Amino acid sequence: MPHFNFRYDLLATDGKARAGVFYTPHGSLETPLFAPVGTQATVKSLTPVQLEELGASLVLANTYHLYLRPGADVVAEMGGLHHFMQWPRPLLTDSGGFQVFSLAEMRKVDEDGVTFKSHIDGSTHRLTPEKAVDIEEKLGADIIMAFDECAEPHDRPYVERAMQRTHQWAERCLKAQSRGDQALFGIVQGGIFPDLREDSARTIRAMGFPGHAIGGLSVGESKPEMYAMIETVNAVLPEDKPRYLMGVGTVEDILNGVARGIDIFDCVLPTRLARHQAAVTRSGRINLLNAAHTHDPRPIDEGCQCYTCQHFTRAYLRHLVVAKEMLASSLISIHNLHTLITLAKDARAAILKGCFNEFAQDILAHMDGDEPQPVS
Repeated sequence: MPHFNFRYDLLATDGKARAGVFYTPHGSLETPLFAPVGTQATVKSLTPVQLEELGASLVLANTYHLYLRPGADVVAEMGGLHHFMQWPRPLLTDSGGFQVFSLAEMRKVDEDGVTFKSHIDGSTHRLTPEKAVDIEEKLGADIIMAFDECAEPHDRPYVERAMQRTHQWAERCLKAQSRGDQALFGIVQGGIFPDLREDSARTIRAMGFPGHAIGGLSVGESKPEMYAMIETVNAVLPEDKPRYLMGVGTVEDILNGVARGIDIFDCVLPTRLARHQAAVTRSGRINLLNAAHTHDPRPIDEGCQCYTCQHFTRAYLRHLVVAKEMLASSLISIHNLHTLITLAKDARAAILKGCFNEFAQDILAHMDGDEPQPVS
């Protein structure tokens, strides 16, 4: 495979917030950005054309799920993941590490890899760093992730063992990589322990990956703990490479992540909430099943320019929810993803103008519900 120059250009900073561009074989990624999650090679209830209309620049797919079904060989036979799912823009696949540890049954971890039983049919499988890279190369995404071990964030002995394994596996992933047109990102682990996080960031940085991810957060720790770990890690990671915070995607967390130097976010939350009748706005969530919306002529968000808000009322959306119509999930997903994709784009514009802190504080100050964690 030809070698691609995965370059990251840092265009502007505002405090620790960054605006940049990361170049991939399927187009450039303007950061900060939010990436919709297409676990099974599909963002639930939406077509690729709809995703493009929403302004999505990057979509994430899941190595663990695609390995189990339909299989990496099938995807490769169909021309790779871009062709298989008809997504023409950049793709990212995770390594399957998180899913092995959160979904798989009867898993056994050793220094070489993980043996586990499928959550689908109970069949036994084995994943090693080399196997994970082989699967991701067959899938063919632009950005691929090193195989890591995600641990419960507060259990220091386990966190430390998992971190050391993650470092060893990262080196093996680098050695196993054979394609020059995929950017392999290393993953920083270390739970909620600053010394472990700093050690992990220094170790992963020294390996020379073209980009870095922060894993093992948003898995049960408090928001102050998560934000503190982001600050610790980003103080070590290089400025000339992209930083990806894995599995984080609320309005509050995106703003606080950008404020601390994060470039890329992904999360299943916006489409998952849509399937549970919840709409995301910059001022909080709205439960569309609530009877108060039965006669409500307003859109979800009167300031929103998404297709859903431009055409449909809360009354209609509640009707779809109550009638259990499939269209409800699609329309609410369109709105939720538009909200987060646009939030990241607007954050980028604010960084370029030098007014990100004011932009973020204004949104956080008007959020309903729990008092938001302020940006710093």
